[in-house]
Amino acid sequence: MTTRISADDLRDAATRIFTACGVPRDDALLVADSLVQADLWGHQSHGVLRVGWYVDRIRSGVMTGETKAEIVSGRGAVATLDGHDGVGQIVTARAAHEAIDRATEHGVGVVAVRNSNHFGTAAYFTRMAPPRGCVGILTTNSSPAMAPWGGRGKLVGSNPWSIAAPVGGDRQMVLDIANTGVARGKIYLARNKGDEIPDGWAVAADGSPTRDPATALLGTVLPMAEHKGYGISVMMDVLSGVLSGSGFGSGVSGPYQSEKPGRSGHLYMALDIASFSPVAEFEERMEALVAELKSGSREGEDEVRYPGEIESLTESENTREGILLPERTIADLRRVAHDLGVDVLEER
Repeated sequence: MTTRISADDLRDAATRIFTACGVPRDDALLVADSLVQADLWGHQSHGVLRVGWYVDRIRSGVMTGETKAEIVSGRGAVATLDGHDGVGQIVTARAAHEAIDRATEHGVGVVAVRNSNHFGTAAYFTRMAPPRGCVGILTTNSSPAMAPWGGRGKLVGSNPWSIAAPVGGDRQMVLDIANTGVARGKIYLARNKGDEIPDGWAVAADGSPTRDPATALLGTVLPMAEHKGYGISVMMDVLSGVLSGSGFGSGVSGPYQSEKPGRSGHLYMALDIASFSPVAEFEERMEALVAELKSGSREGEDEVRYPGEIESLTESENTREGILLPERTIADLRRVAHDLGVDVLEER
């Protein structure tokens, strides 16, 4: 079963839950907004589904509710930020603002992040760059989810990355993808909905194909584009984990457990568009690119969409009509809130 609920109600519920477990109010609102925004975009695998996991990690002490990220090295356009096991969204927002500020001064800003945690959707943070005249690029590593190409065992993360660039007005072209064929969160979502997963998403622990999400979660997720997805994922770990001085490979622990610190690493790069060419000229060229893509639409078929456009359209619909969530997701939110002594999403 599913229930439609407003983004404002979800945002308020998640904010109150995070505040109740020691996250400062402004930080709690940012984390809640990042998760609800994922739901608005139609990516429920990275939405409020994750609230309970974050709370468990804060309450166990492996993630600190009060984030105290600090710049530990760097000069000019470059810096390294230590998140000190803080909340991933707060750490990454700090990195984004730092990189964009440095790009405004130097033409480019690059911030490596160590000792962070899962931050939700990468696009939430790359989208911070275009309103300030920059292209935003973000890479991250994640806990092992797939085997090395030609190998076995979970040793390589999905290690997502995102790029966001302005198109014109308030529109953005945004790519946000994992290097596995699908993010593990989508398998958790399928489990919550009681759905099977498609062929090619994952294999069981013994390497056999499976469509059962529970079995898949005990096995490994498959890479996108076979060896190419594996190779890209490893290089994202080089940029995010090795370069930053954070955890890498099997040294990264995910949000699905509350026994180990995340030790996740990120790399945020901001490119100041005006340092390369006039902003108006850049946007004209972006508009020309979009027009060319859309000229490839086939008669009688849906219009070709540029990266990020579907999310914008979905956000408009979900803002207007409410977000359709599985009952299990809502029940989990109520349970977490009840454990913290907070009443949220009361049944009408």
